[in-house]
Amino acid sequence: MEPLMQWLQPLSDRLDNPETLQLVFASLLGLAIFALMVALIFVVMGLSDPLRRRLHRLEANGADGTASADSGLREWLGPMGERLVPTEEEARSRIARELRRAGKRSPGAVNVFFGVRLLLTVVPPLLLLIVVVPFVRLEPAVSVMLVACSAVTGYLLPRFWLERAIKRRTLLLRRGLPDALDLLVVCSEAGLGLGAAIQRVARDLEISHPELADELHLFGLQTRAGMDNKAALRDLEERTGVDDIRGLVTTLLQSMRFGTSIAMTLRIFAVELRDKRTQEAEEKAAKVSTKMLFPLVFCIFPSFFVVALGPPILGAIAALAGR
Repeated sequence: MEPLMQWLQPLSDRLDNPETLQLVFASLLGLAIFALMVALIFVVMGLSDPLRRRLHRLEANGADGTASADSGLREWLGPMGERLVPTEEEARSRIARELRRAGKRSPGAVNVFFGVRLLLTVVPPLLLLIVVVPFVRLEPAVSVMLVACSAVTGYLLPRFWLERAIKRRTLLLRRGLPDALDLLVVCSEAGLGLGAAIQRVARDLEISHPELADELHLFGLQTRAGMDNKAALRDLEERTGVDDIRGLVTTLLQSMRFGTSIAMTLRIFAVELRDKRTQEAEEKAAKVSTKMLFPLVFCIFPSFFVVALGPPILGAIAALAGR
């Protein structure tokens, strides 16, 4: 017993310190809150229908063809975000359309998006309450502001990522469209139909422009599944949200309606698209002089004046001081 008492004596001495007791209490309180939140998450996931989770997993595996970590992520985050999906059909369809334009076309993409939003909104404030606040001496107002800022940032971060993903994918699709148009013109003039030409272009663009090739490949799958060319073109326009693709779809639909040559229509649209890209490049080049004005005046001119006028000014000051 005596060795045990000697070992417990420093611990009892530390517990006599009020600051140590307060720190231990705060740590235990943080761990309790974290355990409570984990338990609530498991309860929420357990209350969801297991049959529905299995159906979602099978749909995801059938859509993607792989049962990877992505399907596991949907299995965890889907039931969490399902309860946060807006009940209004317009808001839900808008989020689904934006996710499709970002390249996320899985059936449970909307649920996963809101599940990630919930995770980023809850977990960082909890980590701050458990790790930072008990061990760092901060004012209560500062702690509350820090936790609130982390929650707001976690809530807005998925939306920011979605907007960036849409812009990036739109830019990649616009970059690959001229090459796809040139190949479509060649295939159409060689005698291929619109569906066969698009499928051939999708195979040729898999390495250079995989995003556009993916969209064209999906168009081919829709047409082979029995969807009409017009409906598939409308879906392509809605799925991408690119102005140039919208113009191409409108031109092709008008050509089909009036019975004109699709090859000639594609050639004319390709020429117009090239002219449009040239005008955009000339416009950006004309703005360079105006954009260079700010760094020229505030960054280059001061250093130039110091180098050019510094020695004469120092010589003049020395001469005036000597006289």
